[in-house]
Amino acid sequence: MTFVVTEQCIRCKYTDCVEVCPVDCFYEGPNFLAINPDECIDCALCETECPVDAIYSQDDLPEKYKAFLEINKELSAKWPMINRKKAAPEDADAWANVPDKLKLLEK
Repeated sequence: MTFVVTEQCIRCKYTDCVEVCPVDCFYEGPNFLAINPDECIDCALCETECPVDAIYSQDDLPEKYKAFLEINKELSAKWPMINRKKAAPEDADAWANVPDKLKLLEK
């Protein structure tokens, strides 16, 4: 099983989660973070660190976010690994609760 970063992360990209990951399975894109499902050890540490509740266990992934399992797999294969917390984008708070952000995902 793996954990999955979902739509809430788009344009927010808080990085609190990456710092607690013991296996460095997070990858950073222009406006989103992804988890490599082959590297995730299902420790659940990242889930509670996300300030916008963007991370779900694969088993608890809401139906509307099922596509994000494949999105995480695809993007983590091409983006660079991130394992240190960075400042969030200046407008992250404004995007925190905006729905339907998939169209804004920069791959």
